[in-house]
Amino acid sequence: MKTIHHQDFRVDNPVELSKISTTYDLNESEKKVEKELEKVREKLGELQDTLYAHNKYAVLVCLQGMDTAGKDSLIREVFKDFNTRGIIVHSFKVPTDLELGHDYLWRHYIALPQRGKFGVFNRTHYENVLVTRVHPEYIMSENIPHINTVEDINDEFWDSRFEQIRNFEKHIAQNGTLIYKFYLHLSKEEQKNRLLRRLEKKEKNWKFSAGDLKERKLWDKYQECYQDAINRTSVSHAPWYIIPADDKPTARYIVAKTLYDSLKEYEDIQEPELDEKTKSNLDLYKQQLENE
Repeated sequence: MKTIHHQDFRVDNPVELSKISTTYDLNESEKKVEKELEKVREKLGELQDTLYAHNKYAVLVCLQGMDTAGKDSLIREVFKDFNTRGIIVHSFKVPTDLELGHDYLWRHYIALPQRGKFGVFNRTHYENVLVTRVHPEYIMSENIPHINTVEDINDEFWDSRFEQIRNFEKHIAQNGTLIYKFYLHLSKEEQKNRLLRRLEKKEKNWKFSAGDLKERKLWDKYQECYQDAINRTSVSHAPWYIIPADDKPTARYIVAKTLYDSLKEYEDIQEPELDEKTKSNLDLYKQQLENE
């Protein structure tokens, strides 16, 4: 099987999405790829236990991608071996009235994982510079001072919003959150195939929405916005990884391997040692239990 490194998919320089492949050949059968994923996700689960005991870092995994990119199934398969106490998944949909009563980052901030845990954002704070940029009229529901019409939402507005997002990520990174942002890079042709499967298979009909077809017509605009967002916000403490997503097993394996290999570089993540008093009395405690 082809060896990959977590740096292989990281965005360290400006990218053009149209020039990046949506496929990646691991030189192995799908069954073998799935077996390798099982091994990696088991190691990830063990690492999470150590992270939980260490209790100094949190891990935030951000997943973005076009409709049908495979976010839900990736979460299910990559984090299957995690202890449920150590991971929480948030799927951000249209903001509620309560959420709209706060600034746009509020609902993301309160959903951040605590130290020792993994948090997965299925769609993320980047929706606020993606879907709202494609549909700027959505901004009006945020009731922001000095934004009275769609015409007020100009380049300066978006520059400011990107700066706010960068500051948000810098702040949480400086306070112990390890950030991994994955863009599932799907081709338009593969999206078409997946939408057709939703229509053709009765058990998948519930996933289909006519709105998916409306958004599909805006494909090029979305790609432009994704590219700009990635290029503006991929930094060392909060990097973006562009994951070829036309093949789901391959995408899942790459994400899992990237997470595991990168986290293993944090050599300070270790299970805490017992204090000397407790350690010196282990035999005594054992004897007490055995003599009950």
